[in-house]
Amino acid sequence: MTKKDIVMKVSTETNLTQQDVKKIVQRTIDAITESLERGETVELRNFGVFKVKSRRGRIGRNPRTGEEVPVPEKKVVVFKPGLILKQKVK
Repeated sequence: MTKKDIVMKVSTETNLTQQDVKKIVQRTIDAITESLERGETVELRNFGVFKVKSRRGRIGRNPRTGEEVPVPEKKVVVFKPGLILKQKVK
């Protein structure tokens, strides 16, 4: 399912225009992104939690040469599904 599919489904179910729904969906995604950029946790009840975690640096290996390469620390977004989402997906 794409963002366009979500917009069309919500538009059909709420009798709002696709343009209005698209703005709302995009603003929601922007708000989540901005919160994650600030390092905040985003909790959507009954859906799940988005948060930023740090992955520590490590020594990797170049697969062609076998040479060791330092891999720097980085931040990644992780998602932990909520209980209701887990139950519905089962």
